[in-house]
Amino acid sequence: MDMSAEQNSVIATETKQTARRALPPLMTVSDAAADRLKTLYANAHAGQLLRISVTTKGCSGKAYDMTFVPEEGESGDERIVDKGVTVLVDRKATLFLIGSEMDYHSGEMESGFVFANPNEKGRCGCGQSFHV
Repeated sequence: MDMSAEQNSVIATETKQTARRALPPLMTVSDAAADRLKTLYANAHAGQLLRISVTTKGCSGKAYDMTFVPEEGESGDERIVDKGVTVLVDRKATLFLIGSEMDYHSGEMESGFVFANPNEKGRCGCGQSFHV
């Protein structure tokens, strides 16, 4: 039984796989943040990894929560490897963090990790919480 050229074209189109583009990384780490994490992982937090989650807190509704956990982390955590360091991200926080960069700032009065998050629509006055 011979198929027409049109039928062959339909079959070829149906079986042809669509090429998918690579997804952007969930989150990146700046050079300063990577350097600070390398120091923490080598000293006070050896055998642990930084785990990032988003909690309901503050006047704007959401806040970043960072804790050190054993290297294996929780099942389901996303594992981010960037600039030679590994960070865990709570799976429930991924939608809030897509495209974010974690940086480390150090000043005379305070130092700590900060986030440049393109998903944020605003922050509270004290800068401790955000909303999307």
